[in-house]
This record gives sequence, C-alpha cells and structure tokens, in this order.
Amino acid sequence: MNLDLSSVLVEFADIRWRNQTVSIEYRWVGRERVGRPLWVFLHEGLGSVALWQDFPTRLCAALDCQGLVYSRPGYGQSSPRAPDEHWGTDFMHQQAYEVLPALLETLGVDPRRERLGLLGHSDGGSIALLYAARFTEQVAATVVLAPHIMVEDVCLKGIARARKAYLESGLRQRLVRFHRDPDSAFWGWNNAWLDPAFSSWTIESELHAITCPLLAIQGLDDEYGTLEQIRGIARRASQTELVELPNCRHSPHRDQTQRVIEAIYHFFQHHSDQSTP
Repeated sequence: MNLDLSSVLVEFADIRWRNQTVSIEYRWVGRERVGRPLWVFLHEGLGSVALWQDFPTRLCAALDCQGLVYSRPGYGQSSPRAPDEHWGTDFMHQQAYEVLPALLETLGVDPRRERLGLLGHSDGGSIALLYAARFTEQVAATVVLAPHIMVEDVCLKGIARARKAYLESGLRQRLVRFHRDPDSAFWGWNNAWLDPAFSSWTIESELHAITCPLLAIQGLDDEYGTLEQIRGIARRASQTELVELPNCRHSPHRDQTQRVIEAIYHFFQHHSDQSTP
C-alpha cells in the first residue's frame, strides 16, 4: 500500500508487537544505492516521517548512502495509540529492543550483514543509543541530535509548555499535518514524560556498552536539555565526538541544516576510511 503524503511517497509494513498487529509507515531513501550503508532515521517525541521533511534525502545524497525513515507506533500514519494506552517509563526501551528489530526483520533488513547506521533526534536519539548499546555487533555508527540520557528540569518545563500550547495555542492543529491522530502522538509522549515516575528515568548506565563510532550534536540554545546530555555520553563512551552549535535550539537538523550535514559527512568519511559507515 502506497500513500502520497505531502509529495513524500510512503509505504506501510505490518509488524507483530506485544501480541497485536501494528502498521508502520516508512519510506526508503536512495535504496538504489545498493551496497552502500543504510542509515535508519529515528524521530523525536512529536515527530514522524513527514516531519523530517527533506533532511534524510539531503543527508543520504551527501553521504551516497541509503536511508530508512519510519514513524513509530502512535505517530504519523502508523497505527495510533489506543486512547487508554499509557506509555510507561520503558517506552523508549521498547522501541529500541522490540519495535525497530521487528520492523527491520519485516523489511528484510539483516543488520548483521548490512552496514547499519543510526541517526536519532531527541527521543529518537535516546532510542538509537539504546539500540546501539544492546545490539553492538549490528551497528556500525550512531549519530544523535539533542538526545536525552536523563531527565532535567529544563526538559520537563519545556514539555509542560508544550502541553499548554497543545491545549490553548494551536499546537494540535499544527500537528494535524504530520499525524493521522495528533492526540495519539501528543498525549502518548507528553503524559509519559510528565508522569512523576519518569523523573528518575536515565539510560546513563547503558551507554558504557556502546562500541561503535558515535557523534553527538546539540544546540547551545536547546530548550529541552543542557549540554550535559551529550557531554554525559562522551564521559561514558570515550569514542564519542561532540559538536556544540551556537544559535541552535532543540532541532539541529532544522536550525543548522548545512552545518549538521557537514559534521555528519566528515564523521562518516573519517570512519569510512576505517571500514565503518
């Protein structure tokens, strides 16, 4: 099944997850580049295939690579979250350990044979880190943009502001462009992060297991996290390369698109010379 959504051709794959069938929206980028590394794009807490816009296409063209972009369950055109479904403190672990492996298997991607790279933004960055830490032999390189490795007050305040904007300032209407069911996406993410139980969430202990080359990028004006998020990664995974961008908020690939592409390109070229993506 194909759907033309804002000039982006997307497809759907059914996966089995937690004893149910879930439809996942996805699209390939540069799949004709056979034999080149495959980068998987993992979106933020309110993201989707459409919200990436043309960034995956531009990056994959610069790297001469393939890309896989998808919307997690509850987002975009993927199966919406059930109204009574509450995402717990392990919701990002579930996405890394269960959903992404199921999607790759359904699409016929064998990460043990493909040169797999992960690129995640915000919550997607956290998911990328978790996958890289669990499946160390499958990931050749990881890039994270404004990831979360722990909960900070600045993040919770930003998410509380987002709730107010959703209820009062038209954020819901803006999200309609990117999600079949904006309530599914927004409340799944917002309720999970603002649950008091989530205040102690951290993935810091998992980071030591990451062995692949790692690039972490964050804006100096990030409204959802301090630089301790990426500096904390570097302390626990010594191979981490950091890029800290001035005049940049929580979405480096939108605020500083060309600078981010250049940073990833140089990272890619350096590690390609060492036979990794």
